[in-house]
Amino acid sequence: MKNGDTVLGLFQGMFEQNILTFNPGWDQNAAGLSEFDDVREIQQQLKQAGVVLDNETDPCGSGPANIVLTDPDGNHILIDQHC
Repeated sequence: MKNGDTVLGLFQGMFEQNILTFNPGWDQNAAGLSEFDDVREIQQQLKQAGVVLDNETDPCGSGPANIVLTDPDGNHILIDQHC
């Protein structure tokens, strides 16, 4: 669903629990951005802030990757870079 610049994806049965996703490198229309924070940079910033990640990516890699963390209410947060 889309309203202005806000996009809400509904996925019934795709994930076991609630999940919030962010896609670095994409705009609201899933078009590539020329500048964005790479998921590995985001991972490094979160870890330096003491955030525990459930799933990490290779910090020396490049291109598509993802990380997962859990918020205080138990909801998963997926940061999923496709480019």
